[in-house]
Amino acid sequence: MDASELIKKVRRIEIKTRGLSRHIFAGEYHSAFKGRGIAFSEVREYQYGDDIRNIDWNVTARFSHPFIKIFEEERELTVMLLIDVSGSGSFGTVNSYKKDLMTEVAAVLSFSAIFNNDKTGVIFFSDRVEKFIPPLKGRKHILRIIRELLDYHPVSSKTNIDIPLRYLTNAIKKRCTAFILSDFLVPDFEEALRIASNKHDIVALKISDPAEESIPDIGMVKMIDAETGEEKWIDTSSPHVRKVYRDWWKGNLEKTRSSFRRCGVDFAELSTGSDYVKPLIKMFENR
Repeated sequence: MDASELIKKVRRIEIKTRGLSRHIFAGEYHSAFKGRGIAFSEVREYQYGDDIRNIDWNVTARFSHPFIKIFEEERELTVMLLIDVSGSGSFGTVNSYKKDLMTEVAAVLSFSAIFNNDKTGVIFFSDRVEKFIPPLKGRKHILRIIRELLDYHPVSSKTNIDIPLRYLTNAIKKRCTAFILSDFLVPDFEEALRIASNKHDIVALKISDPAEESIPDIGMVKMIDAETGEEKWIDTSSPHVRKVYRDWWKGNLEKTRSSFRRCGVDFAELSTGSDYVKPLIKMFENR
């Protein structure tokens, strides 16, 4: 993709997602992800009626008369986007590829963060951390994220969600809100998710395409695994083959949902075949 085409694509995504964020998501986002609690602000001399539990004993001892700690509500958030850039994102049969949907949703969340005066950072991952963009504020920073998403070429095509979750836990010391955008078609990731969710507020956004739910009856077809490059001939006319795949898909989906629930992680399921606005808003409202 040359520079002029990239700029046009970035601009198109900005116009669409910035409008959605301002007019639809900003209020829902603020309600769902506003301040995490209270944070220390300053100390001042004790006044009659102050809560003695807030006395700062170190300062009090230094000045020989009581001082108390003042706290204020913590409003500013750090939002981290963990975005799956593995090979399976290059699949789509309806409106877009899965990776295109992830780019658009990431842009919506980023602009929603701007309107809430929050910082946004990104971790691109495959079976490794491909790229880390530290959290910052501002439109220029968000446009950089969109540009990287549109034109990024990962080193690996495989997926491992454990690695970016561990990286998040180690790299971001202060509690943040982290959105994981992935199809979650990976082996068990529950332990790493549980550890990360104990420290951070994790939200999972599962991206899929309608054609992944079942195999159509179209005879012998050569299929290629986008992540490993492995090729196989599949007899899609076999009812047994189609049933085995359909059962696997349903089982994997339920296993993933159960992992989210056990880890206390909010989640939404987004599809290339339908509008993502309603499931995102519903997820925000449920919080």
